[in-house]
Amino acid sequence: MHEPTLLSQIIHPANLNQAYKQVMKNKGAPGIDDMPITALQAHLALHKETLIHQLQRREYKPQPVKRVEIPKASGGVRLLGIPTVTDRFIQQAIAQVLTPIFDKQFHDNSYGFRPKRYAEMAILRALENINEGYEWLVDIDLERFFDTVHHDRLMNIVARTV
Repeated sequence: MHEPTLLSQIIHPANLNQAYKQVMKNKGAPGIDDMPITALQAHLALHKETLIHQLQRREYKPQPVKRVEIPKASGGVRLLGIPTVTDRFIQQAIAQVLTPIFDKQFHDNSYGFRPKRYAEMAILRALENINEGYEWLVDIDLERFFDTVHHDRLMNIVARTV
C-alpha cells in the first residue's frame, strides 16, 4: 500500500471537516470579502467541489488579506492581516497536515506557536534550566522575521522536508 500524498491528506473529507470545525471554533472577523464566519457552511455547500478541484490543479488563489491596526498598550499599533473565512478554512486544512511533519524538527525548548505548548510551559522549562545551572535564557521575537528572511533559502529547507 502506498503512502497518501500531502494533497490527498489535505483534501480528505475528514481533514476538511476538522478544518471547518476549527475555523468555526476560532470565530474571527470577516476578511476583505466581508463574508462572516456564519456564512462558511452555506458557502462550502455551494463551492467545496470547486475549491477542491482548484487545489488539485494548483489553481487556488487566496484573496488579499484585510489590513487592520490594533492599538498596543505600550503605544503605537500592531498591524494585523485578516484572511477571508474561505482562506482560513484552506489554511487550517493545510496546517493540520503539515504541522505534525514540521513540528518534529523543532527544538524541544521551542514553545512559540506550537501545538499543545503555551507560555507557562516555557517559563517552567526556563526555571528548570536555571535550577540546573544554566546561566543564559534566550527569548526571540520574530515580529519582522518574514520581512527580512531569504525566502529561497527558506523554501529549500521546506522542500527537503516535504
